[in-house]
Amino acid sequence: MRARHRDRERARLDKANSQPSFGDSLELHFSDPRSFSALVGHNDANVRLIEQALGVTIGVNGAALRISGDSNAQALAGKLLSELYEVLRRGRPIYPGDVEHALRMLAADHDAEIQTIFLDTVFISAHRRVISPKSVNQKLYIDAIRQYDIVFGIGPAGTGKTYLAMAMALSALMKNQLARVVLCRPAVEAGEKLGFLPGDLAEKVNPYLRPLYDALHDMVEFDRARRMVERGTIEVAPLAFMRGRTLNDSFVILDEAQNTTSEQMKMFLTRLGYNSKAVITGDITQIDLPSGKLSGLKEARMVLAETPGIKFVYFNERDVVRHRLVQAVIAAYERAAQGETGAAGGGAQGDSN
Repeated sequence: MRARHRDRERARLDKANSQPSFGDSLELHFSDPRSFSALVGHNDANVRLIEQALGVTIGVNGAALRISGDSNAQALAGKLLSELYEVLRRGRPIYPGDVEHALRMLAADHDAEIQTIFLDTVFISAHRRVISPKSVNQKLYIDAIRQYDIVFGIGPAGTGKTYLAMAMALSALMKNQLARVVLCRPAVEAGEKLGFLPGDLAEKVNPYLRPLYDALHDMVEFDRARRMVERGTIEVAPLAFMRGRTLNDSFVILDEAQNTTSEQMKMFLTRLGYNSKAVITGDITQIDLPSGKLSGLKEARMVLAETPGIKFVYFNERDVVRHRLVQAVIAAYERAAQGETGAAGGGAQGDSN
């Protein structure tokens, strides 16, 4: 009882001491030395990162920070540091990548609730790494998976669509909320023509399912994952294997859904049985189907957009959680594509006559 009272009093003092006090500089005081040390980072690396991103100067003095610079940037830095400190004080570690993700969130929305997002633990991996959302859209995505039985995650590579879905599936499996996890994707982008590939069936499809195995082994010890696959608790299969099945008590993930045909997408969505969830992920800018073939994902977006019980969540380059340059690459290609579309639009009228 006393311990809880001390925790509440410490939280109250931390909150009071961390409130912005405007003037020439902003001072923040922190009462937990261990959390404060993690906040500033090794050799003050986190502080330096925030300084560079927001154009402020942050002085470290004991267990206090003094932020100087533009008043708006001061307030933003103060909010970021206060919320990250609270995340640390609640037992969730912070890495330099997390600071970058938090900065992106605040750049897009100054009112983003960093603490609420980072403290939403989806799964704890075999390496004791906490898997949690790293952006506002990722938080919307996992909340949608909790609430809806069919969720579409659409956006560029590296935004965590499949990874977070996998984490949610394993979490449900470990809690005995579901009996099995089924992971599938189109085995061959242009129509699953497995007969043209060398080797037996396993050798034909394994290269296309490798990304799903990689995500699985990143979260579960290799031997344990192998046993679960052998027992059928976790199934990794090409989309063609879903035909004719009814999946009850299952969490089903369809990856690379932009490369499904209209018929394949309808077939997959109608496999869902009782007490099951389906998460469909894909990037509609990376369709590998033959020219003139409509992507099942694009069609589903049009046909099912207003269907009750189905949720669409969209990601963009700000949600990328890979190397920071991946975000820049995606943005550059999007700008180039828009330029090409504009150029084509400008010449279309003359071509059509």
